[in-house]
Amino acid sequence: MTQHTEQSAIVTGASKGIGAAIAKRLAADGVAVIVNYAHGREAAESVVREIETAGGRAIAVQADIGDPAGISVLFDAAETTFGGVDILVNNAGIMKLAPIVDFDDASFDRQVAINLGGVFRGMREAARRMRNGGRIISFSSSVVGLYQPNYGVYAATKAAVEAMTHVLAKELGPRGITVNTVAPGPVATELFLDGKTDTQVAAIEKMNPFGRLGQPDDIAGVVAFLAGPDSDWVNGQVIRANGGMI
Repeated sequence: MTQHTEQSAIVTGASKGIGAAIAKRLAADGVAVIVNYAHGREAAESVVREIETAGGRAIAVQADIGDPAGISVLFDAAETTFGGVDILVNNAGIMKLAPIVDFDDASFDRQVAINLGGVFRGMREAARRMRNGGRIISFSSSVVGLYQPNYGVYAATKAAVEAMTHVLAKELGPRGITVNTVAPGPVATELFLDGKTDTQVAAIEKMNPFGRLGQPDDIAGVVAFLAGPDSDWVNGQVIRANGGMI
């Protein structure tokens, strides 16, 4: 990766869960971080305070990734505050589960707007404005490959992210920019746990060879690797970080 005096990263959906863990880890590795949030201002500011207390640099920036104008706001903030963008982590996403027969148009449109549209626009903006030698890291899910009932639309958006990853890696290779995707298995976050009973969670834990859910820090470590210099030769890949679940 091309080295600058200080690298900067945009992490979408970074006010909680996996995104917050990624923002903190990148900051601990010496990267200045744009902590993006859509609605959780207080949570995002708490992440920034924690980073600053530990000696890092970060600012919280509100933007709805489902809005076509959202991603440019984040790049503007990064360029104004930190001088440019070296790392983009397309983490923001939503998950609504239902059989395809019952999935309404509004829910479909919103999930596609954020999970697919937000990542597409993030990739496009990075292709236009990221410094050479940068890193684009997006998020899929290990449900791509499992294809369980009720996950039809969610899995479709994530499969599309994987397809764009493979293509963009080839398009940006001449600039030394790597493009990869992380596909977590079940992780103990609000997004995953919402609506599940203790019995359901316990059953999912038993499906994993390690007998537990993933933790946000498990995923943040994989992202930190992809964002750092040791991943120079890793490009166009989907890393299924799921403890061997599939």
